[in-house]
Amino acid sequence: MMTLAIHDQRLAKPGPQNAALRDYDSVRRAIAFISEHWRTQPTIEAMADAAAVTPDELHHLFRRWAGLTPKGFMQALTLDHAKNLLRDSASVLDAALDSGLSGPGRLHDLFVTHEAMSPGEWKTGGGGMTLRYGFHPSPFGTAIVIATDRGLAGLAFADPGDEQTAFADMKRRWPSATFVEDTGGTTALAQRVFDTRLWRADQPLRVVLIGTDFEVRVWETLLKVPMGRAVSYSDIACKISNPKASRAVGAAVGRNPVSFVVPCHRALGKSGALTGYHWGITRKQAMLGWEAGQVGLH
Repeated sequence: MMTLAIHDQRLAKPGPQNAALRDYDSVRRAIAFISEHWRTQPTIEAMADAAAVTPDELHHLFRRWAGLTPKGFMQALTLDHAKNLLRDSASVLDAALDSGLSGPGRLHDLFVTHEAMSPGEWKTGGGGMTLRYGFHPSPFGTAIVIATDRGLAGLAFADPGDEQTAFADMKRRWPSATFVEDTGGTTALAQRVFDTRLWRADQPLRVVLIGTDFEVRVWETLLKVPMGRAVSYSDIACKISNPKASRAVGAAVGRNPVSFVVPCHRALGKSGALTGYHWGITRKQAMLGWEAGQVGLH
């Protein structure tokens, strides 16, 4: 089970933000309402009222943000949808692992290539490492991008006012590293992660995984779960040949330092329950719904 370390504050009022952040702020308010009322299938008028926008504005917002109507997004948040994601996940994951690809058929993922830091580098808490970081707008709130010379090492998220708390959470993962703010230097990485037009197989996004051997094995397995699918903790445990380690897998998923790119949001409970998410359950719902729209567009 992942620890919800950062307060969601999902009903906070919009602030003077970049357009992408304003979109997400409205979206997360709608998601908070939908999450509580989806069983009654609320009207778009009720959703819009919760998001403090008009029904037309909400419709256009969801189409622009996720490629889905508000009703389609609501369907993507239901338990039945989560169960459907899981239903064929074992066979899909097997095929992905066997082929070395991130998914069957046309790929929708980030075309990630990755490497793991040596155990020595991890044990020193990042001693001798210089990590550059920047704060960037994203479809899921402010993104904190952390990079080494070798590639993307961290990706976290924050709601308005929580940026420094989220950054401090990331710094604790590598207490001996030197952190240098470099928004200009991390902008290209942020664009590569969130602009789907830049998801190219011939220019894969390089990710550096910094963790224990067990954690890295779990994260590598997550990288094989294709967009539009999900996997349970027990499935991951079986894939790493440790079927009794579901609880330890859950802890490793929660410690994933490269959110979204290493798709820990696609890990669900065995019943299809969304369970927790380190950066807020509303954000996990947003990611799954956004991905449902991306897969549906292609």
